[in-house]
Amino acid sequence: MPLTERVGLWLYRQNPTDLIIMDIFMPEKEGLGTIRELRRDYPEVKIIAISGGGKISTLDFLPIAKRLGALRTLAKPFTRQELLDAVQEVLNL
Repeated sequence: MPLTERVGLWLYRQNPTDLIIMDIFMPEKEGLGTIRELRRDYPEVKIIAISGGGKISTLDFLPIAKRLGALRTLAKPFTRQELLDAVQEVLNL
């Protein structure tokens, strides 16, 4: 597991937050695996997944993120208001 992912998951375990907003494509670890791990260890965690598509493929991974446990997804580019609305929606679930 890459250092940044270990640190991020360790920080969450030390101080869980009400909401995690994560990109599907991260430099060292793809977000789908992280969503799966978070959902396994913290079934109550609220996750918003964002993505602008992959570097290699135009395949849309947001529906997969939703099936894995993201409560809301946003495709890049999105507006500030769309993000705020998604955060409000998820926090009110």
